[in-house]
Amino acid sequence: MSKVRPLGDKILVKRAEPETKTKSGIFLPETAKEKPQHATVVAVGDGRLLDNGKRAPFQVKKGDKVIIGKWGGTELKIDGEELLVLSEDEILAVIE
Repeated sequence: MSKVRPLGDKILVKRAEPETKTKSGIFLPETAKEKPQHATVVAVGDGRLLDNGKRAPFQVKKGDKVIIGKWGGTELKIDGEELLVLSEDEILAVIE
């Protein structure tokens, strides 16, 4: 995979794979699959620039499993892999 480094308070995540069948065993067509809200943090930027010139530390780190909104961020495809760039404030929670 190409090396991608987010800038500032941006975070690069990879969404979990969408479900291919329902809990009752019915297979879903491509058009019926919902965007997963679970993702894995792939990379983080340098942090938000504070008024004093220092950077605010991130609350997430590479490898964290997170919950994100369905429609936030900017989708991009790198080397055939679908990724999402979003701001730290678009991450709703960390899965522990």
